[in-house]
Amino acid sequence: IMELELKRDAIHCFETVADVTICQEETQEAIVPDACPDILRIVEVCGQACLTGKQAREGMATVSGMVRASVLYLPETGGCLRHMELSVPFTCQVEAPGLTSQGTILADPRLRWAEARVLNPRKILLRVDLAVLLAALTALLDKSGCLKEYFSKFEQKEIKQRLKEAAEEHGIRQLQEEQTTDQIIAVQEKPFTFTDGVDLGLSEGGELLSLRGEPSCEESRLIGSKLIFKGSVELHALLRDADGTLRTARESMPFSQIIEVPGAGEDAECEVQVVLTDLNAPAIGTTVGSAEVTLELLAQAVVRSQRPVTMLQDIYSTGWMLEVQTEEHTMRQVVDQSIRPQSVREILETTTLVRNAIDGWLSLGEIRQSREGDQMILSAEVLITALYLDDGEELQSIQRTVQTDCRLDCPVQAVCQCWCTAPGELAVVPAAGGLEVRFTLEFHCLGLAERRQAAISSARLGEERAKPDGTQPSVVLRMAAPGERLWDIAKAYGTTTEEITQANELEEGCLPTGRMLLIPRVR
Repeated sequence: IMELELKRDAIHCFETVADVTICQEETQEAIVPDACPDILRIVEVCGQACLTGKQAREGMATVSGMVRASVLYLPETGGCLRHMELSVPFTCQVEAPGLTSQGTILADPRLRWAEARVLNPRKILLRVDLAVLLAALTALLDKSGCLKEYFSKFEQKEIKQRLKEAAEEHGIRQLQEEQTTDQIIAVQEKPFTFTDGVDLGLSEGGELLSLRGEPSCEESRLIGSKLIFKGSVELHALLRDADGTLRTARESMPFSQIIEVPGAGEDAECEVQVVLTDLNAPAIGTTVGSAEVTLELLAQAVVRSQRPVTMLQDIYSTGWMLEVQTEEHTMRQVVDQSIRPQSVREILETTTLVRNAIDGWLSLGEIRQSREGDQMILSAEVLITALYLDDGEELQSIQRTVQTDCRLDCPVQAVCQCWCTAPGELAVVPAAGGLEVRFTLEFHCLGLAERRQAAISSARLGEERAKPDGTQPSVVLRMAAPGERLWDIAKAYGTTTEEITQANELEEGCLPTGRMLLIPRVR
């Protein structure tokens, strides 16, 4: 018995072993600083989630971060709005079977909501609720523990005999099929920092109450081995002028960066998500006019490409019996890649008359998926928060969770990956019965159809085929069964498709129905 040598051509790609949204809550008690007056009533909590670390371990993915919260409150002594700053660390983890320490984790922590409760005038309980989008991608190790040059079990396989003469001697025949599969071929990260001057327009005696930053990537493309991406961080500040007037200010800090992605090719598709890891600005509460803001960001790039694949579908020998084994592989095809905007208008009903809308912001949570036949329904939870002055000039806060749906065509055998962004400004204006809010929510969708495809994984020569003698005919006369291929007939009788084609004067690749065929057997 001779083992036939298989040539394995590696496809450079990654395998996703976890793609989840982790929702968890953190609580923390805090003492009011000595410099701050006693608390009468908490108005609202403005927060920002930052990513501080990621770790891949055997079968486990861990993400850590920090929530920076500004608690806005009215003091017992009366007067204008005050604030206190708190930081809440968080760590979340998820099981990821197949993940190794050489794996890669993509993460995007989002603050869904934050609230504070007064325990006594000098002590509060802060609660924050997080949604952490996490994807874990794995790299395989060989038996010696060295990292292979490829990152997926999916391999192109074709037969290769040890010697050309051996192939001719044993009459090896092989059936190959050309297919394509969509794969993640590169995952790259780049931390970067930039500083810019920001004019918040505060005069002497004014105060910065809270500051948030929302990064977004607006353009990405591959040029050779360089991935160029551009975007901006939208700064959102809540201010109190010297006369006590509350207002908001927005500033945009644009960025442009390059990531090296060797061997990707310009025909590949790239997606870049940028997350905030730190925001350094003038201390909350200080008087600022024009100030420098330093942003620390992490760009996470995923590059996909459609690759041609030669699959070895079948193999046999005209001279010998073959013992073969097959292995199934996952083939993927992109069926949808789109950004789907949804316009949202809501009325937030208030118990009192709204005199003036001060501020508003959105918090994006988990995206749920459901099916109706060949349609996928994506449902995003959005928490709307608004600050306003009532008819008594008292500062009030209102929150409302709304669900926004998006439908897309997605075959039953397909999976959908989706995340949401809220580009542009949230419009908040007084309306009859409360506040009217308008915004646009964008669903970033990637639909992948998956199917399992079997291919030959190993083959060995067994016993020699019995040759025709006086008791066995050298030619067989039979009709092709429905659905039977010329390959199937040739394999069954240990001959070749060329021999059958020539003996029956057939056109190449044509197998007529309802006709008797002469099948010569190889001697």
